[in-house]
Order: sequence, then structure tokens, then C-alpha cells
Amino acid sequence: MSEYILSCCSTADLSKEYFDERNIKYICFHYKLNGADYPDDLGQSIPFEEFYKRMDSGEDTQTSQINVTEYLEYFESFLSEGKDILHLTLSSGISGSYNSAINAAKIAKERYPERKIYIVDSLAASSGYGLLMDRLADLRDGGTNIDELKDWAEENKLRLHHWFFSSDLKFFIKGGRVSKTAGTVGTILGICPLLNVDNEGHLIARAKIRTKKKVIREIVKRMEEFAEDGYDYSGKCYISQSACVEDANAVAGLVEELFPKLNGKVLVNYIGTTIGSHTGPGTVALFFWGKKRED
Repeated sequence: MSEYILSCCSTADLSKEYFDERNIKYICFHYKLNGADYPDDLGQSIPFEEFYKRMDSGEDTQTSQINVTEYLEYFESFLSEGKDILHLTLSSGISGSYNSAINAAKIAKERYPERKIYIVDSLAASSGYGLLMDRLADLRDGGTNIDELKDWAEENKLRLHHWFFSSDLKFFIKGGRVSKTAGTVGTILGICPLLNVDNEGHLIARAKIRTKKKVIREIVKRMEEFAEDGYDYSGKCYISQSACVEDANAVAGLVEELFPKLNGKVLVNYIGTTIGSHTGPGTVALFFWGKKRED
């Protein structure tokens, strides 16, 4: 058993069973659905299918990050047991949770000066963040110590690629990321925006693709372009989706066809309630290891 804690936020969008099996601890973001408060607890409080149906029917969602007090209480639960901590946060380009974790760690270090508390900005999101945690768990289980693992995370996190598309612009319009006029025209024309996460951890629109069929092919082309070792890619590949599993499976099928050396089948997960509150239903995200992100 490891003598240090490997930890992340619930926004890494893998299942509770996965985190339990890999001995990765996590702390939950929060959201409101139709005015009621819930933890972003990996679909335990509200199943993802119900969550997205309620969003699609018009119920309002709001999200809130983990605050300093919550982080401090969480960290102290491990520090009081004599454990060191390596915690990776959701990208600082998306959320302020990194700053909250840093501030909580400063207080915790004053209370537990003999312990190590490392906070790393993952510059990642959703199951891409989860794919990074998966690799860190492998290294930890192989005997990598906490200092080496922290350094590895910092040196390699930008090799984790995130590509997203959405076939439903309604929630992009609602959230102000797409103007109402552009969103209306885009919906009529069947435009599906293709986005990725840049080297500062921001979600950036890269292309406007007409029709879902074309954007499914286009997102896989990005993996062809950027994947480590090209078609000989032998790492893992994760996909997350928001109530559009058929689209996600179509992407997964293409990936498995084009990359025969994949480490196992493509793992398809749900986009969790924090990130899903902003994307809404109809979003598919593809994650893989590749060349260092430079923009």
C-alpha cells in the first residue's frame, strides 16, 4: 500500500468504482439543479441519464468549485493519518479550484510541517484529466515515490490531448459561448463546433464542421495527427460523452479500427455534472497521449 495519497477532483470524470479500484482519492465539486444543491459525486446522487434529461427539459444548472475550507478539511483527513499528498486539480484555465487548493495546502503545511503536500495544476479536464490520473496510478503502483511522481506529472501533463465536439448548440448559446444569432444559424446548418484544450488549459474553438458524421471523422483525424507514435499508438484512449453514447461509440469504433495497438478497448465514460452543466447533452470528448501541446 502506498505511503502517500494520490488525489484529484471529481471532475476527472471516471467512475467511483474506477477510483476505488485504483486507490485514487477524490473531492467533489458542487452543482445546483433546478435550485437544489448536489455534490458532483460521479452520478451517485443523480444518475447521469436523469441529469441530462432534466437539463434538456429546461431545468437550470449552476456549478461551484471546491473552496479553501473544504480542501483543508479534505487534506487534513489524510495528513492526520501521517500520509503525504499529491493532488491534481481541474485545469486552472477552466476553474479557480487550483488556487483554492494551493491556499488550503499552505495552511495545512503550517499545521503539519513534517508532511509533504504537492498541488499540481493538471491543465486537463473531464476524462482527459482521468487519463492523466490513470498513468500516475500506474507509476505509483510501480514504485515511483511522491517527489518523482509530482515531477513526472509536471513534465508530461501537456502531452495529454483533449478534443471535443458538440452536436447541440443550445447550451453553448445559453452559457454565452456562442451568440444567439450564430447559434441559431449554426443549428439550422447543422454546425458542430470542434474544440480542444490548449497549453494553458483553456477550452478553445478550432473549427466549425457541418454535420455530425463529418465532425466524428474530423475528431479522429486529430488523433491521427497528434497521437504518440501515430498509428502505432499503444497507450490508452478515453472518451467522455453527455447523453450521446451512440456518437461516442462511433468515435470509439473509428479509433479502434485505425489504431490496432491500443492498450485495451477505448473506455467510454460520462461527462460529469460539473462540466456537463456547461456543455449540456450532445458533447463527445476524445483523450489520448501525444505530442506536447504548444498552443
